[in-house]
Amino acid sequence: MDYLRPIPLTDPAVAPGSLVLAGGWVRFTHVEILSRHAPPRIVPASQIAPEALAPFTAPRAPIAGLTLDRPRLMGILNVTPDSFSDGGRHAATADALAGAQAMLAEGADLIDIGGESTRPGAPETPVPEEIARVEPVIAALAGQGITAPLSLDTRKSAVARAGIAAGASILNDVSGLRHDPDLARVAAETGAALIVMHSIGTPETMQGLAAEAYGDVLLDVYDALADCVARAEAAGVARDRIMVDPGIGFGKTLDQNLALLRRLSLFHGLGCGVLLGVSRKGLIGTIAGEPVAAARAPGSAAIGLWGVAQGMQMLRVHDMGHHRQALALWQALAATAPTGP
Repeated sequence: MDYLRPIPLTDPAVAPGSLVLAGGWVRFTHVEILSRHAPPRIVPASQIAPEALAPFTAPRAPIAGLTLDRPRLMGILNVTPDSFSDGGRHAATADALAGAQAMLAEGADLIDIGGESTRPGAPETPVPEEIARVEPVIAALAGQGITAPLSLDTRKSAVARAGIAAGASILNDVSGLRHDPDLARVAAETGAALIVMHSIGTPETMQGLAAEAYGDVLLDVYDALADCVARAEAAGVARDRIMVDPGIGFGKTLDQNLALLRRLSLFHGLGCGVLLGVSRKGLIGTIAGEPVAAARAPGSAAIGLWGVAQGMQMLRVHDMGHHRQALALWQALAATAPTGP
């Protein structure tokens, strides 16, 4: 099987014959053909059959009312005592509300609320405890009349139902439906959008499995996400309500993470919007020599801009002000990148 990866162009000079990638701000004239059994080849997009190019050229539908024709910023609101870089900061409902309002004021397009740490080595949180953490925060935010979509970061269908009832409109599953397949049914029944991320094992075991888990990490992750999208569709979730996330840092070594990041545009072939979450992650600390997670905003923004140049429609971030500023400058320089609300 061959895999197509559009080679992204963001130069203000628009190449003749270039195609718009996913209805966004990136164009391409050539594709890289990847295979498990042959070296990569680069060919003009004009040599590729229109039906094979269709997943790359079709505009993406809005997610929870957010158009994906420009990069979107998802603010991370961990209401846990033990998340890897900000555990406990927003554990109290009042602190969570203040944190969400601050991110929205700094330019967040949506807020992702999580009640279970999925850092490497984290134990599972019982369902009642997770609901008790997220439900009042979501309800309070919804009750304040916030118009930005609220996303619920959970692996569990019972938590998903409670969060949707409280006012969330997006479900963000870091297990890619492996932990609780019924979560897709919740999305289908409620009309919620669904984000599915690639990971292996559990947060407790994933890093120990990474070294032996993949033959070709890029293609293996693509195939796993394709299977996950198919399972979500089989449960009744329309593809235009699904986003995918390659799961940087979740059961991957440094080299595996870099292999995914270098060729992120491959994932547009799934025909879904693509979310990138790299904020404050360990690979930034390793490469930049920064052991303190909360001090990794510059590196996080740098990789975020790389992702935007690969056409990533959404960035999941902690340091909203840094990312908004970096993105505003990038958009001002890249004449093909839409700006504004």
